[in-house]
Amino acid sequence: MSKKILYEGKAKQLYETEKPSELIQFFKDDATAFNKKKHEIIDSKGVLNNLISEYIFIYLGQNNIPNHFIKRLSPREQLIKRVEIIPIEVVVRNIAAGTFSQRFGIDEGKHLPKTLIEFNLKDDENDDPLVSEEHMKVFGWAKSDEIEIMKKNALQINMLLSDLFKKINITLVDFKIEFGRFQTKNISEIILADEISPDSCRLWDMSSNEKLDKDRFRRNIGGLIEAYKEVATRLEIDLSDI
Repeated sequence: MSKKILYEGKAKQLYETEKPSELIQFFKDDATAFNKKKHEIIDSKGVLNNLISEYIFIYLGQNNIPNHFIKRLSPREQLIKRVEIIPIEVVVRNIAAGTFSQRFGIDEGKHLPKTLIEFNLKDDENDDPLVSEEHMKVFGWAKSDEIEIMKKNALQINMLLSDLFKKINITLVDFKIEFGRFQTKNISEIILADEISPDSCRLWDMSSNEKLDKDRFRRNIGGLIEAYKEVATRLEIDLSDI
């Protein structure tokens, strides 16, 4: 399988394959925060994110959430459907935490009255600004029907993941997801893309509120790999490749 790099982000690389409709997604060991103002290489992080994201995407696919995952190719690589990424981060919040707490002066850990969906433009240079549905439509980032699909799927994903993590004594505080347009013949379908891992979720142990996510890196707590391994172990993911 020939590999030509198509795109490189903060934590992943995308490679072309012999099939125009498929890409290889490679998970790097880079740990970044605050749009790469904080950056380290942490051994095995990419492998753990690949394995956890694979598990979650398969689970979501089994529960009628269309997504880009096809199969794992190696400890760091997965074969995915090639999509046109919608340049919007969809953030789903169940509990106040991080910058959200600071923005609204709400104590971290406070449960929100209902699940909240926010949208951020994917724009590192301007710190991924918060945008509205009107912004998305006016600037052509997403159409009305696409926004509705993203919102509907985001809430369904939240329900499915909250249930999944609750079974292993983990609270899903919030998470970030991305969607893309997958072209099949004359039909463009909105599907889940990118990754879902402790890099893109806030996960707290239900008993202790111990952070099992990238906040351990953001806040200099340490033990990031141990936390990611704990999540994978509770999900009964085989870690023999690490």
